[in-house]
Amino acid sequence: MSAVRASLAALHVYPVKSCRGIALAAATLADTGFIDDRHWMMVRPNGRFVTQRELPRMALIGTAVDAAGLTLTAPGMPPLAVARNGAGDARPVTVWKFTGSGIDCGDRVAGWCTQFLDTPLRLMRFDSRVPRECNPEWTRGTRAVTEFADGYPVLVISLASLDELNSRLLRPLPMERFRPNVVIDGIGAYDEDRIHEMRAGEVTLRLVKPCTRCSITTTDQQAGAVDGVEPLRTLKSYRLDRALSGVAFGQNAIVVSGAGSHLQVGQEFDISWK
Repeated sequence: MSAVRASLAALHVYPVKSCRGIALAAATLADTGFIDDRHWMMVRPNGRFVTQRELPRMALIGTAVDAAGLTLTAPGMPPLAVARNGAGDARPVTVWKFTGSGIDCGDRVAGWCTQFLDTPLRLMRFDSRVPRECNPEWTRGTRAVTEFADGYPVLVISLASLDELNSRLLRPLPMERFRPNVVIDGIGAYDEDRIHEMRAGEVTLRLVKPCTRCSITTTDQQAGAVDGVEPLRTLKSYRLDRALSGVAFGQNAIVVSGAGSHLQVGQEFDISWK
């Protein structure tokens, strides 16, 4: 099919995996995804990652980033500053099948996380000395890397897809339930499933794998609590991907080119189809 154009409707980064994200007017891209996206992660004492699947109150933890580092906020807690390059021990961490390295952010930070979430936790930042490669089965010969995302650098969803899903639900849900990085407009519902690449200037994002959805989508991100079975029940009725053993909504993308470039809300992508 011939190329078409789509506009960038929203940009989001999630500095701490599974905590509250930040809506941005513009963001800088790295090979691993947007700068600071999933750069930090909470882990159990054994180094295994935790998410809202286990601890839905993680949705209540606000995040802010600047040159100095990360600031966390949460109801009833004092703001917590985390130095961007603070000294810390390198420790093994696990995200799904990936075992790599994280830099421990220290006992003070661990105590804050543990107190708010009422379970022993430590905060780790990504150790760039130990790159994390994406699954080559899906990147098909193109080397791609990410940090503490579930598996790929960028998640893309179209506004039309959410509108179509909401037309099937008794109560419409906001896009924040799905935690995308890039929201696009100007294409039809689920057209992201058919996109090969999105290009804007020096940037090329290649959409490589459907995103299968989990129980986090049933968590009210403002309340920090599960509020029912939707949207998973409805998605299962028409978006079940049997090969992936899950319901698909959105597409995972890799960064083919353009690390160091900026993307901004309102700009256009040239879209090429699979």
